[in-house]
Amino acid sequence: MKELLVISGKGGTGKTSFVGSFAALAQDKVLADCDVDAANLHLLLKPRVKERYEFYGLDKAYIDPEKCTECGKCLQLCRFNAISNFRVDPIGCEGCQVCYYACEEGAIEMRPNLSGYWFVSETAYGPLIHAKLGLAEENSGKLVSKVRQAARELAERQGYAYVLVDGPPGLGCPVISSLTGVDLALIITEPSVAGLHDLERLLGLCNHFKVPTLVCINKWDLAPEISQQVEEFCRKKRIRVAGKVPFDDSLIEASIQGEPVVIRDPESKASKNISSVWDTVLEALA
Repeated sequence: MKELLVISGKGGTGKTSFVGSFAALAQDKVLADCDVDAANLHLLLKPRVKERYEFYGLDKAYIDPEKCTECGKCLQLCRFNAISNFRVDPIGCEGCQVCYYACEEGAIEMRPNLSGYWFVSETAYGPLIHAKLGLAEENSGKLVSKVRQAARELAERQGYAYVLVDGPPGLGCPVISSLTGVDLALIITEPSVAGLHDLERLLGLCNHFKVPTLVCINKWDLAPEISQQVEEFCRKKRIRVAGKVPFDDSLIEASIQGEPVVIRDPESKASKNISSVWDTVLEALA
């Protein structure tokens, strides 16, 4: 079983559109949406939820008013200003437990915090594992790990050949949780100065975790000169460019209609180029 992760330096590069199309093109796979802070792969794949599970993040502090002597020690020690009038704001609490250990009266306890849910769903293109964090909830890296674990277990249990992961954008904890241990990472970048800078940082992260990497330049024709700079940068780093996808209104229309572009308009430029990228990805995974 091989695991492909699709990531980008920022949101809005087209990462999810690529994964949605890969889902339609690939055979024998499990899909996972690890962009748990802003999950939207389900908008393209229209999943039917079969199982729902609770996700608990870090415990949150709670002050028992009957035991509290209002000494003020917790107010002084809380670095997140989560305690006011000797009550804990669960949104502000980071679960660090400093107040819990400092309270000499034993008035503070750490309570489990329901942070969101994760789901096992069925789509027209195969099973999908996805999740939803609650409002203002943190610790999405832990939830990413849970989604990946569930997808891998399902693939191994039912004998699927691939796990296709729609990863989170950026470089933070969720990206690290989604990146470690994958067989191949595909970075979707854009032809811009910021895109080139983000690409360099992402490649450094992939190199740190020794993950083989491919690069795809989306909307390359909007800035051909910068696209050339991206290609030259990849050549110097000995990173293969899996393809270049032009700006195409058909991809936007497919997203509006909630369908992968390779299904809605298979003859479009975007569809043909994305299909070519997928062929390159298969070759690299093999």
